[in-house]
Amino acid sequence: MPIFGTDGVRGLANGPLTAELALTLAQAPAVVRGPGRSAEARRAAGKRLTAVVARDPRVSGEFLSAAVEAGLASSGVDVLDAGVLPTPATAYLIADMDADFGVMVSASHNPAPDNGIKIFARGGVKLPDIVEQRIEHAMAGPKLQPTGAAVGRIRRFADAEDRYVVHLLASLPYRLDGIHVVLDCANGAASGVSPETFRDAGARVTVIGADPDGLNINDGVGSTHLDKLAEAVIAHGADVGIAHDGDADRCLAVDAAGSIVDGDQIMAILAVAMKERGHLVDDTLVATVMSNLGLHRAMAAHGIRVEQTAVGDRYVLERMNEGGYSLGGEQSGHVIMSEFATTGDGLLTGLHLVGEMARQGKTLAELASIMTVYPQVLVNVKDVDRSRANSDEAVSDAVAAVAAELGDSGRVLLRPSGTEPLVRVMVEAASAEDARRHADGLAAVVRERLAL
Repeated sequence: MPIFGTDGVRGLANGPLTAELALTLAQAPAVVRGPGRSAEARRAAGKRLTAVVARDPRVSGEFLSAAVEAGLASSGVDVLDAGVLPTPATAYLIADMDADFGVMVSASHNPAPDNGIKIFARGGVKLPDIVEQRIEHAMAGPKLQPTGAAVGRIRRFADAEDRYVVHLLASLPYRLDGIHVVLDCANGAASGVSPETFRDAGARVTVIGADPDGLNINDGVGSTHLDKLAEAVIAHGADVGIAHDGDADRCLAVDAAGSIVDGDQIMAILAVAMKERGHLVDDTLVATVMSNLGLHRAMAAHGIRVEQTAVGDRYVLERMNEGGYSLGGEQSGHVIMSEFATTGDGLLTGLHLVGEMARQGKTLAELASIMTVYPQVLVNVKDVDRSRANSDEAVSDAVAAVAAELGDSGRVLLRPSGTEPLVRVMVEAASAEDARRHADGLAAVVRERLAL
């Protein structure tokens, strides 16, 4: 089984993800062409490779990041230890420091017992699949074992956070003076840097979920648990709430009334604003097949084309890079602004969203009204043969019948899981009742026809 998943290596810390695995994994990039410029070329020029390493605050990150840094240094790689910082900060700093690659130790929105290791290539970009395969192969091969002065050095990256904050503030064309923001940092990697950045941008800031103890990351707070944020916004009379996940590559929001503003709505607001300023390349937004029909309708009304990809921010990034597009993302809050970032950045997204409130003098609810959110129901049908989801005639007929009944007022999507015996049935309709009725009906057909 490959150790790399869709977003790096992830699993239960001290379960599948051990210190030994972290060390061995970290040794491999030094012998692989691809994480950055050729290791051989660097050595030929008499230079050592350099890597930026950061982590989120979960307790297992302490020993896993130590193992990663040990593996890198033992292979002759100099390490810049950035400490606890968001994933997008790590990606930015790799490029800013002209490092050869970097490593982020985080399990994003997963609970505290899990952890993960994500390797970024030179420039702070995600590794291509072929490079991940080469790294896996190198893990079983001979390691570089330099001695004496050739051993890598581990140095504290003292101004890492300051560099990232300056970068974020420089991206923001409008100050946030007069806007009261509640930040939910998920007890994660943004707990220090996000409040500092929003205050420096001029916002009045109230903070929740910013007391990480190594065990409480994502625990009832953050972008996957928005109830507390909504309550805090209302209780404090704030203008807007911004929620990050554990590694702060996501941003979701709530308006002054506590209503959720999801990734689709955020992308709609930013896309129209960027088009007005001439910053939306080819007047195109990149989104996944799970984005709401309302997003497509809103973009069409503003002369913006939507390019669709498979689910996953890596596929959004691939399409953005192929077309040179400037904005893309997912309903879950992964929003990529390629003018300023190589990956989803929750702080960057939140700053620019609140910046639009300041620029236009509108509430978040007014901005979000640019898009009508169609009721969307998702049913996960378990223990079925996912390989036949798109070929079974009865299932195809049922999908076609629902699509015909919905017409232009809805949408149907059947999506087999890539890893489990499961098929996801998603239906959007003009009413929640219709969406639920059609989703349950199709799920019953899938369950009956594809049962194992």
